[in-house]
Amino acid sequence: MIEKKICMLGAFAVGKTSLVRRFVTSCFSDQYQTTIGVTVDKKTLSMDGRAVTLVLWDLYGEDEFQKLRRSYLRGSSGYLVVLDGMRRATLDIALHIQLTAADTLGPVPFVVLINKLDRRADWEVTHEDLAQLAQRGWTVLVTSAKTGQGVEEAFAVLTRAVLGTPPETPPAGTTDGV
Repeated sequence: MIEKKICMLGAFAVGKTSLVRRFVTSCFSDQYQTTIGVTVDKKTLSMDGRAVTLVLWDLYGEDEFQKLRRSYLRGSSGYLVVLDGMRRATLDIALHIQLTAADTLGPVPFVVLINKLDRRADWEVTHEDLAQLAQRGWTVLVTSAKTGQGVEEAFAVLTRAVLGTPPETPPAGTTDGV
């Protein structure tokens, strides 16, 4: 069996824990719980006939008082950078976090997730913002931890990238048409 460490990165309250919970247990809670330090979960997938266990490190959210600890990133095979579509400021934090992660880990796969698709009408993140991320060559997907939309696809896209497997088809949660 293959085991891969994946880190969940982003500002506070963007939905990192909710995305992990939705992915691992298919559940969602409206009760916000701040992550202190790191929480580790596991989920085993079947990817192209191979069993792959993702060891998901859900790191505390970054803000002006608490910066990302590089030591948590070491050994990661990939990471998800999550931002809240309703809070544009989380985009700036996500950009900073991605630079820190890339500097620490080198060229490992990552996917940017714009979360809270269920609240699309309230988004501050614009189509132009999404286009700028895509122009960097980054994979950008949209998700809703609340409804589950795009969550399985997001983890599958990252897992395929980590394993070096080409994507089957463009995932349903891509930014196309958002």
